[in-house]
Amino acid sequence: MMTIRRAAALAVLAPALAACGGLNRSAATPRTFDGVARHVVVISVDGLRADAIEAAGAANLQRMMREGAWSLRAQTILPSRTLPSHTSMITGQPPEVHGITFNDERVDAEGRVTVPTMFDVADNAGLYTAAYFAKAKFRHLIHPGAPDDVEAPRGLEVVMAPRMTQDVVQFLQFRRPDLLFVHIPDPDIAGHSVGWMSTPYRWAVRRADAAVEQIRRAAVRAFGDDVVVIVTADHGGHGRDHGTDAPEDMTIPWIAWGTGVKPGRIETPIRTFDTAATTLWLLGVEVPADWAGRPVESAFTRPAVAAPAP
Repeated sequence: MMTIRRAAALAVLAPALAACGGLNRSAATPRTFDGVARHVVVISVDGLRADAIEAAGAANLQRMMREGAWSLRAQTILPSRTLPSHTSMITGQPPEVHGITFNDERVDAEGRVTVPTMFDVADNAGLYTAAYFAKAKFRHLIHPGAPDDVEAPRGLEVVMAPRMTQDVVQFLQFRRPDLLFVHIPDPDIAGHSVGWMSTPYRWAVRRADAAVEQIRRAAVRAFGDDVVVIVTADHGGHGRDHGTDAPEDMTIPWIAWGTGVKPGRIETPIRTFDTAATTLWLLGVEVPADWAGRPVESAFTRPAVAAPAP
């Protein structure tokens, strides 16, 4: 797995990042914390259909739902594919704005995404960000210095849940990021190989469920009760594929657990690009006004007041 620490600046990204006020947190103005939690962990389970949580017997996710706020009716974007959907999840924008409609690694030809990510905005606010990506195509979302710490494979390597969990748990023993993003690929791999909702797919969902629980516990050990864990997905699937506007492809889970969370079903509509906005809002960082995504405020008991923009 490739490890990047404070990647060199890419001149092509400077105009887009300038909209956030700068390229890295070193230029940010110190701020007063006005958020809900000082730490947010976002876990994306690739290819997790909302109805697979019960069908697979994902006991840890079900417990997080009982203790937290949840929706099994959240919606992803079209095309309901891994890279476009995750780009929306992390940039707060639909594909017609962020421009990532392909679903393979083309960094050398296409470069990185040209709009700011939630890592850029948080970094500019002086926060420490980290990401663990399981597929090489996520390199499109790595900007100069944001995330501050990032691991992502190259080529055809895919980092499955056991290794991903080990890496993240070890990382949290020594580091305390304000924002941590983790990608778990197992259900998507099983869905493409054997079929969504098949027995191997349900096994993969349970592996992902176990990984989520280990990461959640590691986050609690690291941050105490000052953390929110959000678990969601990029898309579902049917047969051995996804990418359409079918409900099986478009409907995803969205679960929030931790400090300030209001337990129960979330009735307000949730779109995948709301995840980035919610993450910043929880951390007390101003959500860019031009983002399509908005915070899922109804999932929390304590309102957050965004800190002034640097």
